[in-house]
Formats: sequence, C-alpha cells, structure tokens
Amino acid sequence: MSNVTFLSGEKIPLEMHKIRMVQKINLLPNEERLKSMKEAGFNTFLLRNRDVFLDMLTDSGVNAMSENQYAAMMQADDSYAGSETFYRLESVLQDIFKMKHFLPAHQGRACEHIISQALVKPGSTVLMNYHFTTTKAHIALMGGNVEEIICDEGLKIESDAPFKGDVDIDKLNEAINRLGKEKIAFMRIEAGTNLVGGQPVSMGNMREVSEICRKNNIPVVYDASLLSDNLYFIKVRDPKYKNVDIKEITREIASFMDIIYFSARKLGSARGGGILVSDDMLFNKMRELIPLFEGFLTYGGMSVREMEALAVGLTETMDINVISQTPIFIEALSDELAAKGVPVVTPAGGLGCHVDAKQFCSHIPQTEYPAGALAAALFIASGVRSMERGTLSEERNEDGNDRLAEMELIRLALPKRVFTLSQTKYAADRLAWLFNNRHLIGGLKFVKEPKVLRFFFGRLEAIGSWPDVLAEQFRKDFGDSL
Repeated sequence: MSNVTFLSGEKIPLEMHKIRMVQKINLLPNEERLKSMKEAGFNTFLLRNRDVFLDMLTDSGVNAMSENQYAAMMQADDSYAGSETFYRLESVLQDIFKMKHFLPAHQGRACEHIISQALVKPGSTVLMNYHFTTTKAHIALMGGNVEEIICDEGLKIESDAPFKGDVDIDKLNEAINRLGKEKIAFMRIEAGTNLVGGQPVSMGNMREVSEICRKNNIPVVYDASLLSDNLYFIKVRDPKYKNVDIKEITREIASFMDIIYFSARKLGSARGGGILVSDDMLFNKMRELIPLFEGFLTYGGMSVREMEALAVGLTETMDINVISQTPIFIEALSDELAAKGVPVVTPAGGLGCHVDAKQFCSHIPQTEYPAGALAAALFIASGVRSMERGTLSEERNEDGNDRLAEMELIRLALPKRVFTLSQTKYAADRLAWLFNNRHLIGGLKFVKEPKVLRFFFGRLEAIGSWPDVLAEQFRKDFGDSL
C-alpha cells in the first residue's frame, strides 16, 4: 500500500494493479487547445472530451472498474420490483456499515435532495464541516441555511495538521446555543472535504460531534462519497488505527451517524448512490420520496448492472491495497509540484492534487476568477482538464456581488487506477512551466451566467488577449512539441 524507494533514493508510488484494457486519448497541438478553450467559454466543464488529453476534472463516475465488477454485471436481475440485484447490494451495505435500511438513488446529489426534502424546513440551519456545491443548493431550495464550522487549520493552504476536515467543537457548541437545537435541521460531516483540498476527518472528531449532537437530538448526516480516502488517512495517520481492519474502521464511523449517504460514482467505483439509516422513523420519512423522485425502492434510478458492479466495488473498498492507490499518487504529484515551487495544499489530501490559485495568480483579483483562469491556462498549456474550486464555484450574494471563496484552488483529480506515473509527471511538468510564466495569465469575466450552479454551464471570456499571448509563449518554448 506504500511508496517504494528505488536504489536512486527516489520514492515512487507503486501501482497495485496491472492494465488489461486501454482507451485511446488525444493530445491536440497547442493552437487547437487554445481554440477549444475559447469555444468552451473558458469553462473546463464545456470542453468536449475528444479534445482533452488527461481528464482530471473529477473522479466522479470515471474510476476504473475491476475485472470482478465487470463480471458481476452479467448476473444482474432486471426486475422492476423485488430484484435479487437489490438484495445483494443491500446485504453488502448492511454488512459493511451495520445499518438497518438502504434506500437506492441514482447518485449523490439525488440523496441530498431526498434528505433535504425530509429534514430541511424554511429558516432552519444545516451545520457542516464544509459545504459542497450541490448540497448547499438543495438546502437553499428548501429554504434552509448553511453554516460551516470547519476547524481553522482546514482553511490554511499549508499545514501539518493530519485531519484538516475536522469540525471545530467550540464552534459547534456555540452554534447550538445561538441557534437553538430545534432550529438545526441536521449536522453534516463530509468525508474528505471536497472544496478545501480533500482533507480527511478524524475518528475522534466524528465521535465527539456525534456525542454532542445526539445529546441535543440533532441528526448526524455523513456524506461518505469520499469515504475510501478518509479510511486510508485514518489508517495511516492515526496510530490508534494502524492495526485495525478497514471494515472495522468503517463500522466505527457508521456507529456515530444517523444517516449515511454516498455517490457510487465515487465510492465503489461504479454508478448510482444511496442512503443508509437505522432509525425506522427517519427511514419511513425518506422512503416515500424515493418512488416519487428516483424510482421504485429496489432500483431507485440505478440500472441493475450498476448495482451489481457497486456491490463488488464496495467490497473491494475494504481492501487497503485498493484504497491506498489514489492517495499515494496524489501525494507524489503534490510533492513533485511543491519541489518545483508550485503552491499546493498540504498535507496532500484525497480525490486530487489541489493547487493554490490565489498564490499562483496573485496578480488576478478574486472577482476575475483566478482559479478559473488557471484551469483554462493549464488546458492551453497541456491538454489537462482540471476543475476550478473557488469563487467561480460560489453563488452571488443577494446584492448581486460575488461571494468570494475562502480558498481559490484548481483540482487535478486522480480517478482510481486510471493514469500512469508518466502522465502525472507530464501534468506536473506543464504546471511548473505555467508557474514560471504565471505573469502571462489574466482574468475572466462572465458572458452567460446561470443563477444556480453557474460553474457547470456558465460561459466566460478572457479579459484582454492573455490566452493568445500564453499560447504564443508556449510555442516559443516548446516548438513543435505538444
């Protein structure tokens, strides 16, 4: 599960799998990458994948499945109701999490919709270590508010803290006293906080949050989409769990939660998602919403083939040699970038390598979306598609002004078992070149801006001609090299 040290002294992550199927990818010339970015409105979500070389946008739905997952898909039971496939998946989930009920849904944001419909009332507040974009949107649609109470270390780019996703206990107690427990819809803990660098939450913190919330009759909801990375970090960063089995760590986490939900596009390397709950009252409150919004109770918007693959993928998630792959490659990429002077979030977290665009592009004001500009510049320089995680991913305030993000990051996601070491080194090399030429990067402005989740399909344009200048400099430095 660990890195391997070679005779040269270099520490290199070791793949614990072999490649048995390949998919062709394209590396377009620099001029064509520039054209594609302009056509996409400087939004990496709107790029056509045929124009992308390394797709590091997300790990959602793009993780490599195992041979056993593909084989399991062949035994799927296509019944609309009472499918044996559902009961196989339910059995796996009950064994892993030791929770009584399972409600299937087509993906993580569908789970957020169901939970918000059931628990959020107008004027109520959801406390959380940190928000995720779709979570916040669903809560807002129900008239609720979001209050983030992450520990102070979580918002620092550079830190030695091993669990930067922890909830600040003092802030939790203060919020309960200020708001009143009856005004708090639920406490949400996100494993591997997505928007602040994939930072994990410690077992001790989850235990303490659970004790406080249960004392105050506040439901604890756990977003387990990035659970696999969080399990790895608990195993390797907390000495108490060094010799504890992954499944036992998972069950202990589950014992602190009232509701667990997940996107199987992340957890289990498949598709779909679902909600786990033991309390009969909470279960019945959400169950009636599944047929209305998702599908019947034994498929919930998922195809049965996806469900079979998920059952196997979840079982494989209990293997340390499987879940260690993404974190050790992220750490290697982050270390290489840091050695080249590129500012990255430390310690390296899960999901992907996170670059600090605020420091990288310190000359660009946040109102001109430095993280979005950096993501666009990286594609022009490399063909690597990354994701903006900053002000562009926020909503505007009621007065129409930008809500400035606390962190301006671009994320280079590393889907499980997808990229080779040489490909990650290529991404690091092009980012290092971009850092040395960062003065050439300029800002962006919206030309088409949706009111909700604008980062998904909003269109922008460059302020000035900086993309052309950057591309010209690239061709001067690299010549005909792609």
